[in-house]
Amino acid sequence: MKTLNKIMIMVAMAALLAGIVFVPVKVKAAEDEETQVTTEAAGSAEIAEISSQGSILSSKAYAAAIAIGLAALGGTIAMGLAVAKAAEGVARQPEATSKIQTVMMLGLVFVETVVIYALIIAVLVIFVL
Repeated sequence: MKTLNKIMIMVAMAALLAGIVFVPVKVKAAEDEETQVTTEAAGSAEIAEISSQGSILSSKAYAAAIAIGLAALGGTIAMGLAVAKAAEGVARQPEATSKIQTVMMLGLVFVETVVIYALIIAVLVIFVL
């Protein structure tokens, strides 16, 4: 139960961090659009657009890296705990090895699925948003 609480706290922290990262990106994009409209010379408008696109892209890269990093960290911790508890269970009851391995593998699949979802979201952040 404590492990589940830790995982929920880590997910909440990742969501909070994503909110902290994405809100300034949206505000910065809106400010850049206003700056671009007020710029009178065509050459300086192009330079401003290129620099704003670069800063937004770098912000997206940071957000994606943080998201996948936190997901990988959480997944690694969860998988390590699952394997450790399964090893303890097998050591205590060797006759239940097949059942313990089945449940452990199913749990590992679910944990890995969450990490893959984080990877998909990171890719969407970079290429779609």
